[in-house]
Amino acid sequence: MPKTEPFEKHFDQYEDWFVQNRYAYQSELEAVQRHLPGGGRGLEIGVGSGLFAKPLGIHHGVEPSAKMRGLAVKRGIHVVNGVAENLPFEDHIYDYALMVTTICFLDDVQLSLKEAWRILKPDGKLIIGFVDKNSPIGTLYETHKDENVFYRQAKFYSVDEITGFLKQTHFYALHYTQTIFQMLDKIKKPEEVKEGYGEGSFVVVSGIKWNLNK
Repeated sequence: MPKTEPFEKHFDQYEDWFVQNRYAYQSELEAVQRHLPGGGRGLEIGVGSGLFAKPLGIHHGVEPSAKMRGLAVKRGIHVVNGVAENLPFEDHIYDYALMVTTICFLDDVQLSLKEAWRILKPDGKLIIGFVDKNSPIGTLYETHKDENVFYRQAKFYSVDEITGFLKQTHFYALHYTQTIFQMLDKIKKPEEVKEGYGEGSFVVVSGIKWNLNK
């Protein structure tokens, strides 16, 4: 069942996080940007209110929360109602797909990645941005998740776990970037974006859809 209730009730709190943590937000955008292809048709799965899709130039999204969909539409995103485990799209129609802080709210990660694989064109790219469970912020979120209206229903994953899911779903040529090297209240300017993982709390990994017909 989609975990939409917190986003319906606390959408203003969700939006305010990106204002209060604007430098972390800018850092995350840059970490994702490095994975985007130069063009093509993109989709954000779990587009939320469009705060990533809009600045990243992604015009299509899928989102189960009605409140979030409404905000994304106001930002100019074409959004349809749906969940990652059952995407309402035909096969092989997108050049790339993005998930940002969505994977921790999914009911079935492997089914969701299979759906992403299905709607991607041959050699299409899937990009996943997430908080690493083993990072300082990931550990903090996990420890205090019951105190957070959004994360109390979340399940956080490590980089190794996400990597395993991607490989099992036939994505290859995995590429990693990372950012957010301090606790959020210490960030006074945009953080550096580095290649790899293991230092930053926010990690982005992308993989290419393996064409099984080759």
